[in-house]
Amino acid sequence: MTPSQDFSRFVRRPRPIKPQAGQESVWDYPRPPRVESRSERVIVRLGGQVIADTTDAVRVLETSHPPVYYLPLNSFPAGVLVPVQGTSFCEFKGEAHYFDVVAGGIVAPRAGWTYPEQVSGFEMLGTRVALYPGRMESCELNGEQVGFQEGDFYGGWITRRIVGPFKGGPGTGNW
Repeated sequence: MTPSQDFSRFVRRPRPIKPQAGQESVWDYPRPPRVESRSERVIVRLGGQVIADTTDAVRVLETSHPPVYYLPLNSFPAGVLVPVQGTSFCEFKGEAHYFDVVAGGIVAPRAGWTYPEQVSGFEMLGTRVALYPGRMESCELNGEQVGFQEGDFYGGWITRRIVGPFKGGPGTGNW
């Protein structure tokens, strides 16, 4: 038995919450992730200002994660997204590049990211940016205030339509 097989005896996969009518379970989302177009109205505020307002979002769905919404880069006013140094890598989407998000005298460091290189299956992300909802003043989907995924790496958007449990918080790293 390998060390990872031995450790797996102690890591319990969570019991998914059964979705009610009109809800989705993150445990029904695929792996590898899927990208889908959405028409919900997305409004994002920072520093007392609306920094994005669009009905042209896409979301990425991945097992155990709340959806991550990507908004068109051109839906943000000039100067709101400030490119910063450093990247990270996703085995599916490729290399992420980051932005500070700036509005109304507030700077949210590295609070947005994009995947500018075209990766098969994720081409729609090349001209879009995702935001950590917990670093914004507010994010709304069709008027509903969005909750955010725990942890400092994932950027999932949680609404009453999404049920977990969600990866990201303490003790969930090996799900």
